[in-house]
Amino acid sequence: MQLRVQLFTVHKRFALTISRGTTAQTTNVWVVIEHDGIEGWGEASPFSIGEQPQTTEVIARSLQKIAPLLKALSPLERQRVERLMLEARLPSGARAALDIALHDWAGKQANLPLWQLWGFERDRIVPTSITIGINPPDLAQQRVKDWLGQVPTLQALKLKLGSPAGLEADQAMVLAVQNAAPHITQMSVDANGGWKLEQALQMSYWLADRGITYIEQPLPKGQEGDLPTLYHESPLPIFVDESCFSSYDIPPLADRVHGINIKLMKSGGLTEAWRMLHTARACGLKIMFGCYSDSALLNTAIAQLSPLADHLDLDSHLNLLDDPFVGASFQNGRVLPQEQPGIGVRLRSPKAEG
Repeated sequence: MQLRVQLFTVHKRFALTISRGTTAQTTNVWVVIEHDGIEGWGEASPFSIGEQPQTTEVIARSLQKIAPLLKALSPLERQRVERLMLEARLPSGARAALDIALHDWAGKQANLPLWQLWGFERDRIVPTSITIGINPPDLAQQRVKDWLGQVPTLQALKLKLGSPAGLEADQAMVLAVQNAAPHITQMSVDANGGWKLEQALQMSYWLADRGITYIEQPLPKGQEGDLPTLYHESPLPIFVDESCFSSYDIPPLADRVHGINIKLMKSGGLTEAWRMLHTARACGLKIMFGCYSDSALLNTAIAQLSPLADHLDLDSHLNLLDDPFVGASFQNGRVLPQEQPGIGVRLRSPKAEG
């Protein structure tokens, strides 16, 4: 099979601020494999957790390096491809882009969308949350109003907390958002590791009193030893994101969290996302799917697995001004994969943009 790599830049409608910084645009990597006249598409978006950020350049360079080794293989030889990626030490974002392209190719060859090929029911897909970044109360309220103007059918919100200004700023933002959208009862918070244990405990009670549904990544990656205390004392369920990359990370977390956040960039693609799903369920944990600065291509790919998730946070493509792809539809607050073969993504027509 032949592999092509192309870069594209996307700009956010609303810049997103989390505890680690602010993002207004990213340059993502579009991967195309071609074999027997069929193309499979994949994507990677840069992200940074810990000391080794997966930049656009790192991801693209690793894919270009492995391209010559793929020429002798078929997209159906996924075990061989996976072994080759691991031997070449591809970063997870690069593995994800190629793995997604392989799945897309297989679905197109079978002439079936992946969700149907896997026997899933789209009716089981839950609403996706819309993310409100860290902001002063007035700006947070305006963001909610802006989103309601753009997607009036939204049913769930996720609030980024862990403000450098402290817990009072976090609390003020929560109250402002709830005042701006009193009809939305599904609200969760994500601290992105921005709290210490004592702060997380204090906020868990305060948030529970205000109807918040769960807390995501309250403590920094590397402080998983403090999670048991929070797990046993918090009145709210605890989910982890940055603390969980692959299926190997899940068993040690099973006695100290209630659920995990699976992202394609962290897991290395749909293949490992499947493993994480089954491992988490076997450990009695809940499942959520999340995203980074992903276009419609990536979010449509993970949407193929969405009937198996308890919570969804797949809103990044809805916040893009110049997404080059069209994929899953947004209906009644839900991101729904289509009936086109494979992932079901096409390039956006320039005429349609106007």
